[in-house]
Amino acid sequence: MNDLIIIGAGPGGYRTAEYAAKAGLKVVIFEGAEVGGTCLNVGCIPTKTYVHSSSFAEARERLATVVPGLRAGVEGILSHPNITLVKEKAQFVDAKTVQASTSGETWSADNIIIATGSESKMIPVPGIDGANVVDSTGLLNLDTLPGKLCIIGAGVIGMEFASVFNRFGTEVTVIEFLKECLPALDADIAKRLRKQMEKEGITFNMQCGVKEIADGKVFFDNKKGQTESVEADVILVATGRKPRVQPDFAKAGFVCDERKGITVDDDFKVLPIEGKLEGVYAIGDVNGRQMLAHAAEMQGIHVVNHILGKEDGIRLDVMPAAIFTEPEAACVGPSEDQLKADGIQFECHKSFYRANGKAMSMGKTEGMVKLCCEPDEGKLLSAHIYGAHAADLVQEMTAYITLGATLRQLRETVHIHPTLSEVLIEVN
Repeated sequence: MNDLIIIGAGPGGYRTAEYAAKAGLKVVIFEGAEVGGTCLNVGCIPTKTYVHSSSFAEARERLATVVPGLRAGVEGILSHPNITLVKEKAQFVDAKTVQASTSGETWSADNIIIATGSESKMIPVPGIDGANVVDSTGLLNLDTLPGKLCIIGAGVIGMEFASVFNRFGTEVTVIEFLKECLPALDADIAKRLRKQMEKEGITFNMQCGVKEIADGKVFFDNKKGQTESVEADVILVATGRKPRVQPDFAKAGFVCDERKGITVDDDFKVLPIEGKLEGVYAIGDVNGRQMLAHAAEMQGIHVVNHILGKEDGIRLDVMPAAIFTEPEAACVGPSEDQLKADGIQFECHKSFYRANGKAMSMGKTEGMVKLCCEPDEGKLLSAHIYGAHAADLVQEMTAYITLGATLRQLRETVHIHPTLSEVLIEVN
């Protein structure tokens, strides 16, 4: 019997397999599609290739080499002598056994990790199955640049594609049900980002509910209750993702919801429908907790440590996230509004890119930093940043927050001059 079976070879699955194999565990990993999962093949990597391309044609050309190259790298990782890669979909026979969907071969292990990821969530409106309606995968597969693009949803996926296709020359309209874009981001920063994107020519229709898609148009009710429509060559539905659950999961005897995913405890052990269930875990998007590739990776490492009886200091409550628009936005920790709602005592400190020497020299003066900490420049609680290289700056703040550092300690850390990172210690 093997030590570990992993179902899914996305970022959570393949990184966990690598970590487990290096720790001496015998691992079998299943993947019914391409290794690398959604992130590498039709998600994070392709979209960032678009972000860093100057035209649609260049993006398509680069995509043809970037994705296969990285996929080959993942296959290299999975060639470790302790890893067996089965290029088939796995289905549960029972809580300790899975069956390969094509060959019918069965595999057993003391521990099983489910890492099947997520899939696009479509809204239930008439016309959603129209020929010109796509999800993010469909948009990435377009061979020609659309003249007009309507995006339903102003979350991370919608905002990134709006920024990219606007830069490529497409006329972009965004329809969003909520009052503001990017609800996980600080409201001040989300609004600044949206306003900047409006200056670039993107049209936003906020607080609007889509009613129907027909004849190449999206019909929606605006915030005044009046019906409007937007004509588009392509309509992107970017209303989030849902855990990818399989009907056979019930055979393993654990709690699973098609909308919320697999229910797990804090060690990512799945909760049984009844009785006791040992050695079955779920990581990444499929457990519905934090739908981020890096969250899946760290959850997987924690699971392996748990299997090995090894303690770790991984802070999964400190989870950075980034939006690769132009400019970027990124965050770690609760927003100012969330801290207020939770009744937490805090103080807020801000700074702006326009006062930073490096930002001025780069011609990237549009940006803002908001740091929240305990009173009297105490322990850092969160960082929400908008501007050039926001993701890199938030990564620095993630380290400080993880280690329980104070704002005073951040200020007392020497920062290279001139760098964008100086905006962190210039907060007032």
